[in-house]
Amino acid sequence: MSETRDAYVQKLKAKIDEWNADIDKLTAKAEQAEAGAKIKYQQQLEELRAKRQELEDKIEELQGAGESAWEELKQGVESSWESWKNSFSEAKTAFEEEYKKGQQKGPGND
Repeated sequence: MSETRDAYVQKLKAKIDEWNADIDKLTAKAEQAEAGAKIKYQQQLEELRAKRQELEDKIEELQGAGESAWEELKQGVESSWESWKNSFSEAKTAFEEEYKKGQQKGPGND
């Protein structure tokens, strides 16, 4: 694998590791949510995990690609990456807003 491709793949994997930690935090928040919100959160988390798996599959494909094909595959990875990043950002924002509302509401303040 070329040095450039290896560095690129390592950068993507490091970012996925960061997001995995964020997903773990969101999962913990989802577990504390009320029943209706919990279901919504769990659905969002499943969608994020599915998109993350797609991205990880593309990264593996990129790693195994020949020198001539990797630039083309890189474009596909970057497209998937942008989609994942946007989905993750939206879900994280929604989680945090709903979580804050739930915290402000508190028990007995319905």
